[in-house]
Amino acid sequence: MPYPKTAPLLTCFIALSLLPQPQLMAQTRSARAAKPQPAVTEPVRPTQSRCSEEDAGLSRSGRDASMVEGVSTDPRAALQELVDLAQQRSKGLGAVRLLTDAARFDLEETRAARLPTATLNITGNGVHNTINGREAGRGGQGTATLSASLSVFDFGRIAKLTAWRSELADVALLGQRSAEEQLALSTVNLALDRSRYQLQAQVYGQYVRKMGCLVDALEFITKADRGRLSELVQAQKSLQQAELSQEQTMSALRQTEVRLRRLVGDRLPPAPGMAAPLSVLPSLEDMQADILLSPDLEQAQAQVRAQRNFTESVAAAQKPSVSLSSANTLLAGQTRAREFSAGVSISVPILQPGADAQISAAVKRYQATQLQRDEALEAKRYRLLEMHEVAGSALDRARRITDILRNSDRLRVSTLEQWQQLGRRSLFDVMAAEGDYYAMRVAHVNAMFDAQQVIALIWSMGRGVATPLR
Repeated sequence: MPYPKTAPLLTCFIALSLLPQPQLMAQTRSARAAKPQPAVTEPVRPTQSRCSEEDAGLSRSGRDASMVEGVSTDPRAALQELVDLAQQRSKGLGAVRLLTDAARFDLEETRAARLPTATLNITGNGVHNTINGREAGRGGQGTATLSASLSVFDFGRIAKLTAWRSELADVALLGQRSAEEQLALSTVNLALDRSRYQLQAQVYGQYVRKMGCLVDALEFITKADRGRLSELVQAQKSLQQAELSQEQTMSALRQTEVRLRRLVGDRLPPAPGMAAPLSVLPSLEDMQADILLSPDLEQAQAQVRAQRNFTESVAAAQKPSVSLSSANTLLAGQTRAREFSAGVSISVPILQPGADAQISAAVKRYQATQLQRDEALEAKRYRLLEMHEVAGSALDRARRITDILRNSDRLRVSTLEQWQQLGRRSLFDVMAAEGDYYAMRVAHVNAMFDAQQVIALIWSMGRGVATPLR
């Protein structure tokens, strides 16, 4: 069924409202230069506040991620600031640091076992002595004993215990570094998610304005042409879908900011943009060497050394030990006397049931830590291979989507022109082209931030995510 005679004018009106501002200005200049036409009374246009598309083509050159509202001028410094704030505020990390200090004090205690020890014992008693029923004396009796000892030889038991405590202190310190790295990675991921959702909200906001402009125009048109009502319903549906996507994105942004405030405090700094070091995929060979320097693998290796030293100390405890000892005893009161003794003490274990089982248990634990270290290394290597492929795929996807976006932008412009001038496309085709374009822009944002987060994870598997940021 052919449209009424007003359809060409109304179609042109909608098309002009959908055109980007530069094209609209160009058509206006062309119209002024053309031969004057008879005056035609045009309907009043809907407001153009929702029809602006100044930032519609940002993704065509891959600049989406640099356009986050309130973006930090130095993304690396912004991420470092967030990591520092999180590490300063974390109570869990504070507890880990206290445990590290405790392990260091345990080491000092074990080292002191090789030093001389001295003990003073003082006793006071009431004395009443009788001999053959006759009182021999009564009164107070005081005793003071000063004793000292020094370990001379123990087949290396104290030395191995000291080495064991030293390795445990290293394990605690490396555990602290590992906890700091996990917190840094979580903070960086939340900061990147915050930037991701802010940018998605901007894209959806542009889509909402575009669909809102179309709905405003069609509402005006359908007052004169009820045959266009289905187009209005379709435009309203697209607007509602765009608003729903925008609201869901804003909700995800608020949730992310709540989680980020939990780490860095209520006063959030500006969101970081795209950090260039996290947009470059490091070589697989470099990262395979880098993961050997990771805190968790170094911690596993320190646990192996600690368990080996403990096993050797258990074996040394089953062997003889030699020590020097002396004692000086003074009695005062009812009886007065002084005694001094000094000599060498030799302790030789002869019968110790369960000693062999104790050594066997220590050996098994040592072997278990070796297998745990090897398992951790193998798991990290394969995890690195997987994440390296994921990051490469995300970067490739971002590059491909950039090319697709250019074609998608050409398609929507061509569709609009064909619908406006030639009548070969319907308004449904125009809305479909717009929806596809903005969907690809969101996909481009996701691909870029997916790549950054995976690259941050890859760096955290080695020396740490702060390495490229420095």
